[in-house]
Amino acid sequence: MLARAARGTGALLLRGLNILIPVLDRIRYVQSLKEIVINVPEQSAVTLDNVTLQIDGVLYLRIMDPYKASYGVEDPEYAVTQLAQTTMRSELGKLSLDKVFRERESLNANIVDAINQAADCWGIRCLRYEIKDIHVPPRVKESMQMQVEAERRKRATVLESEGTRESAINVAEGKKQAQILASEAEKAEQINQAAGEASAVLAKAKAKAEAIRILAAALTQHNGDAAASLTVAEQYVSAFSKLAKDSNTILLPSNPGDVTSMVAQAMGVYGALTKAPGPGAQNSVSRSGRDVQGTDANLDEELDRVKLS
Repeated sequence: MLARAARGTGALLLRGLNILIPVLDRIRYVQSLKEIVINVPEQSAVTLDNVTLQIDGVLYLRIMDPYKASYGVEDPEYAVTQLAQTTMRSELGKLSLDKVFRERESLNANIVDAINQAADCWGIRCLRYEIKDIHVPPRVKESMQMQVEAERRKRATVLESEGTRESAINVAEGKKQAQILASEAEKAEQINQAAGEASAVLAKAKAKAEAIRILAAALTQHNGDAAASLTVAEQYVSAFSKLAKDSNTILLPSNPGDVTSMVAQAMGVYGALTKAPGPGAQNSVSRSGRDVQGTDANLDEELDRVKLS
């Protein structure tokens, strides 16, 4: 779609049938209402941190009012190109080098808004602006590469340290769990051992109680005292035969050869412990003494038999 401006009358000729007066009217401006693409030449700009950049771009615009575009400005494309360059330098001066690369979209949007505000009276509307290339000085580029490498080394170091820390934590946690399990196992072992020892002691106590009960029952039978005297005499002879085997220090009774008196004393103590005191206690003790003396002959025979064996 084309729009023509007639010279002389200043009228705008639209599409369709238009009548021109020869000599007085002629076609002076022809404006295209399509979208126009303009290359913005490369230019230098200084960022906020004093880094000089070489930057260029592409401008997309459309003529919205052909009359203003024809009579509002001499060369609309040139005016918009210069406006885009100055606006781009102004916007770059507000940003540091790092933000220029990170905020290209916001930079483009700011340039479009600034161009539309200034070109509204020209009948032109900027649709979008795109930055094509950003050229950084060689030394700055080297510094950026060194910064990137340092950042990567930093990340690698951090990751390695985190891995080492996680490994140490895992090892410590494993040792902790191992110690806990070992202590629990030792505790269970001690409990089982204590339970076993208690069971053994209980079994021994029951066996000893049963043996004492059987012994007591045997002592109440006929000639039980004689059997007890014989057992005491045998134990005395056995103990006397083991003297001076384990130690050089020996404690002997005043009459070690008198087995009869030793057995009598043991039986007297036994009788005093087993018989409750009462009115006939003295008589019972006397009878026990007589029984012991009555069995001296039998004990002497048994002692002679033990010694010979």
